[in-house]
Amino acid sequence: MAKVNVLGAGSWGTALSLLLHKNGHQVKLWSALENEVKMLNEKREHESKLPGVRIPEEVEITTDLEGCLRDVDVAVLAVPSPFTRSTAKQMAPFVKEGQIIVNVAKGVEEDTLMTLSDIISEEIPAANVCVLSGPSHAEEVGRGLPTTCVVSAAKRETAEYLQGIFMSPVFRVYTTPDILGVELGGALKNVIALAAGTADGLGYGDNTKAALITRGIAEIARLGTKMGASQETFYGLSGMGDLIVTCASVHSRNRKAGYLMGKGYTMQQAMDEVKMVVEGVYSAKAAKSLAEKYDVDMPIIMEVNKVLFEDKPAADAVRDLMIRDKKVETPMLPW
Repeated sequence: MAKVNVLGAGSWGTALSLLLHKNGHQVKLWSALENEVKMLNEKREHESKLPGVRIPEEVEITTDLEGCLRDVDVAVLAVPSPFTRSTAKQMAPFVKEGQIIVNVAKGVEEDTLMTLSDIISEEIPAANVCVLSGPSHAEEVGRGLPTTCVVSAAKRETAEYLQGIFMSPVFRVYTTPDILGVELGGALKNVIALAAGTADGLGYGDNTKAALITRGIAEIARLGTKMGASQETFYGLSGMGDLIVTCASVHSRNRKAGYLMGKGYTMQQAMDEVKMVVEGVYSAKAAKSLAEKYDVDMPIIMEVNKVLFEDKPAADAVRDLMIRDKKVETPMLPW
């Protein structure tokens, strides 16, 4: 049994707390919000974010950040990506040398273009920062439905240790050394999911969604490999796998926000309606900046930014994607 504490009591943090508890570990669940902690302790259920999923009494729910980082084997950082830096800064004074911190949020910081693991490492130099990602909606993990993810760490033995911590009969975990690829796949698929949702809102069909998913992963892989990640990662769980589930699922907040924009909502109206952090909106500008920095052609990412931040009609964005110059799908292959 390990001592594994989860920082962030949203839907994903709560679901992982349940998984880790069922795996036989000692678990605490932390939130910075006193009202949220009070509600969870009273109801033992996150009614707004994970309804119908009961939190066992053995899982301690607290606002005591120092207590959650004292003598802990693994700290799981599950706050939404816009709050990763501020939370890491609060954690830093309490983190011991070599502490394993597993980031499970997905995003790229808009101002610095840093991945979340790089942000955590910058704010907490003592930490051994790892990443868990993949096609894993909290609503399904919380209910114990079969799910697969991938864990990445700088050292093989750390990844294999975490594989053992998280793995269960309903939660299968793979390992990979490609931290950068895992994070980029997880962050950038949210932007493509906004496009897929927008297409749904416009009334387009499965053909359109398949095109966005396929060409979306091509864009993500082009950028990722230019930045130094492995192309194989983008065709695995944290790339294509996560992209498929986020573009297609009714649980996806990014797809839902895009759907509402396709129906005529503004970006802010859509975010207000979803009532959860729509991480693709925060990652879209960063993705555009990365494309420009590394001189990578990412037309879907560019059109999503125009719809989000320049009030371009979504239907016009789809039309402009369709009438682009003729391209070869596999330029690396000889005739």
